[in-house]
Amino acid sequence: MGSLKFALAGNPNSGKTTLFNAITGSTAHVGNWPGVTIDRREGKYKKGDLEISIVDLPGIYSLSPYSPEELIARNYIIEENPDVIINIVDVTNLERNLYLTTQLMETDCPVVVALNMCDQLEKRNDYIDRLG
Repeated sequence: MGSLKFALAGNPNSGKTTLFNAITGSTAHVGNWPGVTIDRREGKYKKGDLEISIVDLPGIYSLSPYSPEELIARNYIIEENPDVIINIVDVTNLERNLYLTTQLMETDCPVVVALNMCDQLEKRNDYIDRLG
């Protein structure tokens, strides 16, 4: 049986824990304010013989930590060597969110950018260009 580690990283209140709950079937607390997740939590997703460990990290704005929660997230990303970082990006505030994205892309870890809150963007009659 193979195994992988995926880290969910992103700014506070970008939807990391909501995605974590959807993938793992967990019921971790979510809230509409920053700082709800103050420690990393881990869940599993199994597909056939593959087991994926999903790690929900506290919200961070950069890889330069200013709080204990940011230090937890940064240390996991740098020291635990996840197989993939899934960067959850709030599309309603791209400028703030993409600063972290550029830092994550400078690590040795593959990064998948997941655009979240697209429904909020549509309510403002705005959109993101799609490739392909």
